[in-house]
Amino acid sequence: MSASVRVKEAALKVAARRAEDSANGKEGRPVPPDATESAFDGYDAPESTTIDAAAEIIDRAWHANIARFTGGLSPGALASAYFDWIVHLAAAPGKQGQLVQKSARKAARLSAYVTRRMLDGAQDDGCITPLPQDRRFRSDAWRRPPFNFIAQSFLLTQQWWHNATTGVPGVSEKNERIVEFASRQVLDIFSPSNFVLTNPEVLNATMREGGLNLVRGFRNFVEDWSRQIAGAPPVGAERFVVGRDVAATPGKVVFRNRLIELIQYAPATEKVRPEPILITPAWIMKYYVLDLSPRNSLVKYLVEQGFTVFMISWKNPGVEDRDLGFDDYRKLGVMAALDAIGAIMPGAGVHAAGYCLGGTLLSIAAAAMACDGDERLKSVSLLAAQQDFTEAGELTLFINESQVDFLEDMMWGQGYLDSKQMAGAFQLLRSNDLIWSKVQREYLLGQREPMTDLMAWNADATRMPYRMHSEYLRSLFLHNDLAEGRFRVEGAPVAVSDIRAPIFAVGTTNDHVAPWRSAFKVHLLADTSVTFLLTNGGHNAGIVSEPGHAGRKYRLRTTPADAEYLDPVAWLAASEEKQGSWWPEWARWLAERSGPPEAPPPMGGVADPSELVDAPGEYVHMR
Repeated sequence: MSASVRVKEAALKVAARRAEDSANGKEGRPVPPDATESAFDGYDAPESTTIDAAAEIIDRAWHANIARFTGGLSPGALASAYFDWIVHLAAAPGKQGQLVQKSARKAARLSAYVTRRMLDGAQDDGCITPLPQDRRFRSDAWRRPPFNFIAQSFLLTQQWWHNATTGVPGVSEKNERIVEFASRQVLDIFSPSNFVLTNPEVLNATMREGGLNLVRGFRNFVEDWSRQIAGAPPVGAERFVVGRDVAATPGKVVFRNRLIELIQYAPATEKVRPEPILITPAWIMKYYVLDLSPRNSLVKYLVEQGFTVFMISWKNPGVEDRDLGFDDYRKLGVMAALDAIGAIMPGAGVHAAGYCLGGTLLSIAAAAMACDGDERLKSVSLLAAQQDFTEAGELTLFINESQVDFLEDMMWGQGYLDSKQMAGAFQLLRSNDLIWSKVQREYLLGQREPMTDLMAWNADATRMPYRMHSEYLRSLFLHNDLAEGRFRVEGAPVAVSDIRAPIFAVGTTNDHVAPWRSAFKVHLLADTSVTFLLTNGGHNAGIVSEPGHAGRKYRLRTTPADAEYLDPVAWLAASEEKQGSWWPEWARWLAERSGPPEAPPPMGGVADPSELVDAPGEYVHMR
């Protein structure tokens, strides 16, 4: 087959897919004139249409190749942000003068500090204090010369660059945040804590061990690199076998389609509540973050409280699933699971819970069900989930038109968003904790951090289908369609305000994925009773908060449907801080909205459950 024929066939396929997108109301590039007719009637496309489609293929292939070297980040998005900043800074002589003055003042502060310390030799906190979350220079070794001078100089430089990249008149808020974030990432590379000769902790270990720490560190680096190249899990993850050490709560797979397996967990009490719980996890990662080790499994805890629990286990999509859309996840996921539960427990109301992206999907499904008069949901629980994406934290820095277009081209080339590409973006959000602290600890000090069940789960990543992820980024992150009433389900707009079932929403204080103030916006969108719980911890660790977990605390307050709105600051002031896990509070809330305990339903609704596949099923093992 000649090259021209191959290009022509590829162009026809692109035109057909774009025409199908348009017919289904999907977001995407405009459809060329006559593309639908020529693609579906089997005739050759007009020459101009073929050329246009071929040009698009070339552009997308070029972007996909660039993405391999940039980790999926758009160079155009970063360049446009820096151009906006530098042009406006060049036109702001007042800001320039202020920066010169700040530079002189910081140099004077550092000189005075060095002179004072050289003369009296006493230890003090320095001339600048690191931010509370910055743990790089907490060791006493950083308080002795010359390392205290090096650290103080770096922190002053970091502060100056923050001043330089923020507050420039005329720079858009989004571009300012991108420039500040990117500059901070570059500066963190050159932190003195990342180098042997400027890190006193590493120098002390090197002298004490005769350099063996660096030998171990190099061995750790080679081992990590080889595992990454081979696509193998990190060191120690093999100790957490799915189905044995994690995802080990007994149960059966009671339903399966091309996208999900539905797990029904075995009862742990003689009687159970008549209303089951359906958990919709995010499909960004494997479901078993909510069923980790027996000691910290949310599923096991709920079963022991007398609930019948169902869990969706998502398939890890491949290139053959590239055209699965967001609505396919609703229909084949939430709605198919509800239908299966209805066949097992006819007439029972369902307490639906969604975690992260699964909570966003549940919000959409619940809103659509309300519009259709479907009253199967007894309550809706949203765990670290967002419906309004205007304040979705630093993750939104990766979401603009240029970036989304770049990601679409990358996914178009391979059919999905690879787990490594997605993990890289999340690591950048907490680079000091997830990247540079690892460099210091494992590669410079030669100390392996013990693998935990949560870390092993975090390494067990999944892919995202091309169409679904494109729709998710454009409709929710980029255009905020759900919060603004434009999100459509089967052609009709849906709104969270249509949900009448009571809502239990959980936010976590250190969430970099779904910041709690963003999750709190459910108060503005819902027209029903909202119980909001704020717990400490991050996006994952704050949710995995079993009773007895040291240091856990939370706040809780219920806002009736007709109550006045409290903003996050007022809500914090009005809520009482309590010690311990939030799980018992949620279990009590669910129990108050459930009927009296009764005999448990048959597993899968069949007389002989031995015919069913044991949990955790097959999809969770897919790589």
